Amino acid sequence: MIIGVGIDVAEIDRFAQSMERTPGMAARLFLDAELFLPSGDRRGIASLAARFAAKEALAKSLGAPGGLHWTDAEVLTADTGQPWLVVRGTVAARAAQLGVRRWHVSLSHDAGVASAVVIAEG
Repeated sequence: MIIGVGIDVAEIDRFAQSMERTPGMAARLFLDAELFLPSGDRRGIASLAARFAAKEALAKSLGAPGGLHWTDAEVLTADTGQPWLVVRGTVAARAAQLGVRRWHVSLSHDAGVASAVVIAEG
């Protein structure tokens, strides 16, 4: 059963400007595994914008309650390239309250826009 669906888009240039303008923003939004590739190189801004959109979409799939912490949702990528979510803390508590047992996530970025869709399944 589908419990919730969320979608979000982020303009990549605008997201990049926000990251440059706001020191510490990356640390407030992302964990190290999201910021860096397995090689240790930093992820590109389009990839980070898509991960931000996924966190917004995730919140929407949970009914957009207040009090969720950005770093309680982690957007990771499998070796195959497929994105997946790890939730903990405030996000895991809300998901449990709603009966979420599985997540589906899709990320994309093209033509200056990053997008994400998250489906919460019970």
